[in-house]
Amino acid sequence: MLNLRHKLLAVALLLSIAPVFSVAQASKAGTPAAAATAPLDINTATADQLKAFPGIGDAYSKRIIDGRPYTAKNQLVTKGVLPQATYNKIKDQIIASHPKK
Repeated sequence: MLNLRHKLLAVALLLSIAPVFSVAQASKAGTPAAAATAPLDINTATADQLKAFPGIGDAYSKRIIDGRPYTAKNQLVTKGVLPQATYNKIKDQIIASHPKK
């Protein structure tokens, strides 16, 4: 009887942690979950991509696009495109690739 309880407990434990392994493997496989963490290039992003960030709406996305090209992402603040507080919300999620000459 005790052996059966151990087996049932082991099966229940394996079934409860199986979804955790599936999610971890899916993220490594290049699924949309992994793509969501990739930084977005402010020199090539669409208005809709920019508006997906917190604090970025129609006006700020237009200002970002109109101010292109950027050589550094902090130019969003130094050029007066975004206030510092808004930039702080998105700075870890964006990059500014160097424009091609």
